[in-house]
Amino acid sequence: MTNLYEHSGGDEALHRLEELFYAKVLADPVLRAVFPERQPHHVEHLTWFTAESFGGPDRFTRELGFEYVISAHRHLKITDEQRERFVALYLEAVDEAGLPADEPFRAAVRSHLEFGSEVAQRNSHAETDDQLHPLREVPRWQW
Repeated sequence: MTNLYEHSGGDEALHRLEELFYAKVLADPVLRAVFPERQPHHVEHLTWFTAESFGGPDRFTRELGFEYVISAHRHLKITDEQRERFVALYLEAVDEAGLPADEPFRAAVRSHLEFGSEVAQRNSHAETDDQLHPLREVPRWQW
């Protein structure tokens, strides 16, 4: 069986997904506090992270490292509403980007989003390193 990266369509499809998703969060009033303005490399970094977590190239780890993602979420104080909206908008973008619609793929994407958004939310409230989620590397998501 192919991995999620190959099944999704690889870098081109994931970049299309992240571009659509990022436009959604920037325009969303619920997520405005978390995504206040467009960052020049955010789509590229999101693409790298998703590609790596789906079994593709390890560019995110090599170029940025997982500490980067921890720092990005630190002190954002992500609410349940923001986390849920993030997941909903991402799933909308998956549809709009034309990624595979088969249930095994969609279930894997949903579980990846739920897990990742929970890690980000926890890290966003951590006052000390001890309060951070123990994850310290890009997770390799499977079917």
